[in-house]
Amino acid sequence: MYTTNKVLFEKPDLDRLRQYFTTVDLHFHTHYSDGLNTVKAIAERARELKIGLAITDHNEIQGALELSCEKDIFSIPGIEITSYEGTHVLVYFYSISAMKKFYRKDIKPYLGDNVMSSIELEMEEIIHRAKNYHTVVIFPHPYSAMYTGVCNYNFSKENLELLFEMCDGVEVINAENMKKWNLKSALLGFNLNKSVTGGSDGHTLYNMGKVVTYAQCKPTRKAFLDAIKSKQTKVIGKEVNILRKVTSNGIKLKTGIRNYPNLMEKNIRYGCKVINLKSKLFRKNLATRIHEAHDEFTVARK
Repeated sequence: MYTTNKVLFEKPDLDRLRQYFTTVDLHFHTHYSDGLNTVKAIAERARELKIGLAITDHNEIQGALELSCEKDIFSIPGIEITSYEGTHVLVYFYSISAMKKFYRKDIKPYLGDNVMSSIELEMEEIIHRAKNYHTVVIFPHPYSAMYTGVCNYNFSKENLELLFEMCDGVEVINAENMKKWNLKSALLGFNLNKSVTGGSDGHTLYNMGKVVTYAQCKPTRKAFLDAIKSKQTKVIGKEVNILRKVTSNGIKLKTGIRNYPNLMEKNIRYGCKVINLKSKLFRKNLATRIHEAHDEFTVARK
């Protein structure tokens, strides 16, 4: 079963997967951004599950750096960046040194007031800078609430085509996301013919391993990231239940309160863009209907 299906919406059998594949939860948060747990607690849980892990804190790499020091755990260095538009993008690195350099030169100078704030760089610029390093760029939860997923009103059809061309793949299952949005994300991954990844987007230990990415490769960063780039990875998992989502959202809320001014600015900016686009669409449809009615009237007079 695991060898034939690219994406499976079911509970992963981690014991079985580990026998044949390198298995990694590619999306997890610590207390350094909006997660609940310390890296020490997260590392212990990863040991229990015997899976690899990528700590991908928002606009922060300290958790990823600390996890890399746990030599008995297979880890992928990563970061989840919040662009100026408010949209998220995951960047994974082949080396710790590359991640540190990228963060120092291309993220830290553009940070907002809070770790959850948008940075000053727009999405296209972030990806362009990330591609200057040995990296893998993935759009997490491309379909999700508001503007955090890349499929939103901030980007025109032309913008999206360019961004999808620039990225390496999309996250097709996210345990924190809604099922309907994950299904749309999976369909997007197939239609784009891009690499597929998945992760728990865990903010508590309970979520770890609920969605994993796996590949038939050596358990090394290079081999696993190469497998993503060459579209050899597969994803299995399912969403956590509504009560777990409520718990996770409550944890995020603590950080969200501190980020309230930035959040309000993004919401207002996004709301104006949506209203403007819908107004243009309304005017265009109205003009089309008037034109069609005029043509019908002209034909009737003849």
